[in-house]
Amino acid sequence: MQQASKDPLHGKTLEFIVTELVAYFGWEALGQHIPINCFNSNPSISSSLKFLRKTLWARKKVEDLYIRMIQN
Repeated sequence: MQQASKDPLHGKTLEFIVTELVAYFGWEALGQHIPINCFNSNPSISSSLKFLRKTLWARKKVEDLYIRMIQN
């Protein structure tokens, strides 16, 4: 029998995480939680993914917000 990973991000793609955050918060609120241009200026999933894949500090903020969202 396999044990489930304790990592809440295990098996979740960045696209899945961003999509879930947008569905939960909406772009405007997401941009208030994490004030980066890809969420505040003409936002889209693809532009957000492109930025977050290159910018580790922003990706960490997104992952941390997702973890807080699923724990509530």
